[in-house]
Amino acid sequence: MRAFSYERASTIEAAAKAAAGTDGAKFIAGGTNLLDLMKLEIETPTHLIDVNRLGLDRIEPTPDGGLRIGALVRNTDLAADGRIRRDYALLARALLAGASGQLRNRATTAGNLLQRTRCPYFYDTNQPCNKRQPGSGCAALGGFSRQLAVVGVSDACIANHPSDMAVAMRALDAIVETVRSDGTTRSIPIADLHRLPGDTPHIEHVLERGELITAVVLPKPVGGKHIYRKVRDRASYAFALVSIAAVVMQDGTGRVAAGGIAPKPWRDEAAERGLPNGAKAVTAKLLANAHPTEQNAFKLALVERTLSAVLAEARG
Repeated sequence: MRAFSYERASTIEAAAKAAAGTDGAKFIAGGTNLLDLMKLEIETPTHLIDVNRLGLDRIEPTPDGGLRIGALVRNTDLAADGRIRRDYALLARALLAGASGQLRNRATTAGNLLQRTRCPYFYDTNQPCNKRQPGSGCAALGGFSRQLAVVGVSDACIANHPSDMAVAMRALDAIVETVRSDGTTRSIPIADLHRLPGDTPHIEHVLERGELITAVVLPKPVGGKHIYRKVRDRASYAFALVSIAAVVMQDGTGRVAAGGIAPKPWRDEAAERGLPNGAKAVTAKLLANAHPTEQNAFKLALVERTLSAVLAEARG
């Protein structure tokens, strides 16, 4: 790990301003992803800004009947909150499917959204990776790609997004609130937060330099049956090969987001209109532009089968 300086931010505005004004600065909260990347010298920040004492650790009701989740709410606390378990059960189930109890005790809401891919070639600094070193190439394209993305990919990168929580947030139409370095705020639909790789896979989100996530807002509850199903190589402490986050109404309509298959939580609202007709109709449109490798083409069928199981569970 390379040497770095450290400061503890006293206000949200000061944290954002310090990050924008210092080359190589990074925010740190739980550090469950960042510290690992620093040890491998994949991330090499020159300055860390500790945001743990900014009062962003509360879950509060919004005027329209939703919930505002502070950026520093720990995953364990969010999954255990009675309002989340009652009205947004999809989110609680997704959180409990991720990582381990020890990691969930430290991991934060904002950090979970911004965690970086677990592509093995991203973590291996002896291999070319456009996400880690722009322009170096993508070793995954000709290498071991079984766990990687099949849709939303490009010739520069086929890495997938690792978060379970973000998939549930996408199905719930969450809004991400931020503060910029000049003190202005903005609200970003979670559908727009993460970028597809294109020719710039190292640019993973739309946040500006110094922009700090302060909260994630959930709209008023939508009701329905909430199901999160995660298919993985082992039952615990493993990332998804395929995951499905679904809200299914009594009339068979609903919402579906998929994880493990794309560089961002994957949802197609037009595809959801096929839900009353079954999983095949949905996945045909959801994966219409898929470009799998020979090793991960099985994910196309696995998405359909997982969604079929979810719909069967929703019907009881």
